[in-house]
Amino acid sequence: MNYHDTSHRADRDVTVVLGEDFPELRSTVRKICEKFPGEYWRALDERSGYPAEFVAALTEAGFLGALIPEEYGGSGLPLRAAAVILEEINANGCTASPAHAQMYIMGTLLRHGSEKQKRIYLPDIAAGKLRLQAFGVTEPNTGSDTTQLKTRAERQGDVYVINGQKIWTSRALYSDLMLLLARTTPLDQAKRRTEGLSVFLVDLREAKGNGVEIRPIKAMINHNTTEVFIENLRVPAENLIGEEGQGFRYILDGMNAERILVASECVGDGRWLLNKGVAYANQRSVFGRPIGQNQGVQFPLARAYAELEAADMMARRAAALFQAGHPCGADANIAKLLASEATWKAADTTFQTHGGFAFAQEYDVERKWREVRLYQTAPISTNMVLAYVAQHVLGLPRSY
Repeated sequence: MNYHDTSHRADRDVTVVLGEDFPELRSTVRKICEKFPGEYWRALDERSGYPAEFVAALTEAGFLGALIPEEYGGSGLPLRAAAVILEEINANGCTASPAHAQMYIMGTLLRHGSEKQKRIYLPDIAAGKLRLQAFGVTEPNTGSDTTQLKTRAERQGDVYVINGQKIWTSRALYSDLMLLLARTTPLDQAKRRTEGLSVFLVDLREAKGNGVEIRPIKAMINHNTTEVFIENLRVPAENLIGEEGQGFRYILDGMNAERILVASECVGDGRWLLNKGVAYANQRSVFGRPIGQNQGVQFPLARAYAELEAADMMARRAAALFQAGHPCGADANIAKLLASEATWKAADTTFQTHGGFAFAQEYDVERKWREVRLYQTAPISTNMVLAYVAQHVLGLPRSY
């Protein structure tokens, strides 16, 4: 059976490092995060602000170019190193999403762009002169069914004219460039539903007000997410990434890296939350004893710790397989599933441990509690991961 094969692969050349790997990176991230305490993030929350200063600090340290090869001005680090950076950001109470976007979105350009495109854009992205943090994929009426998207790109001479709408396009208002997925061949004319989709690199500096309108969406968390309206946007044909019609494959190609990185972010958030919960359980005394002495408090915290450790190991394994060039779709999806649920368990347990004080913004628990709920919905929902595992690992019939 498929699951038996997956469990007993002979990936003997793959090594998973235990403990605090990449200690120098972790130390540098911690020093940066010390300059951005809870007050900074709470102030951003209140005005739905973008962490420009924090992003600048990460850029200056070279972290946003971590996965860009040295020949294009980046650090050329492995995926696990990038995962460690994101984990440490969240483990120190900050928010890693502006960093993770720049890390994995550029992967489509790096793997499938032309040499000319890479030479033009990657050095400036690595140096922080250009921000590539927006990914226009999801649409209001298609959701996770990407092959049904309605945004249309038609070739007219040396340009593509694009019309459509995207939603949940985070950081579009603060990004210079956006990767945009659009249908270049109508669905009823495509041989397969996964064909006929193409990826474009859109220069938002020129497009805003000239075919693109971006509207912020007020949400439960400060994720700087938006709706993007596209009307007769003219994009140079040279901004097509790779081959026309192969965009869906390019998007899928980057999803394993995205899920591994997000899983590590989850672990970081979970550890920050768990540390808060443990500290409060030791400090808070009720009825003449610390509440952490009560099994009703300590057992949920202990379970949250165990689940975070298991999720961390799965994320490390997925990253190791990715780096070795082995198939890692199942591992990446499972890592994201386990990490999102372990983090939510840590968040809810810490919230309950704090009692009424969890609702007080000054503790930052309610902010992180809200933020980590996102992981079970995006960038891929828990049910979509389960459907993937059921079909591709267990060999069960496709459920949708």
